[in-house]
Amino acid sequence: MQIKLLAFAQAHDLLGFREREIEAAPEETPRQLMARLAPEFDPKSARAAIDCNYHDWDAPIGADARELAIIPPVSGG
Repeated sequence: MQIKLLAFAQAHDLLGFREREIEAAPEETPRQLMARLAPEFDPKSARAAIDCNYHDWDAPIGADARELAIIPPVSGG
């Protein structure tokens, strides 16, 4: 299946794109997808979100996933 990968901040810098369609299997996890696309990416530096909901790096994305976003830590005040 195809899903949209959104890359923000450091993930954008590392991957070289902000948005891209990728092939993914429902049983793949965000960690596996990122390891396949960018082996040097450290998931500790960001959070994963599936369809606008934070998602565990090691949980399968599922058959209904349409979008995976890689979100950096947010600070502000």
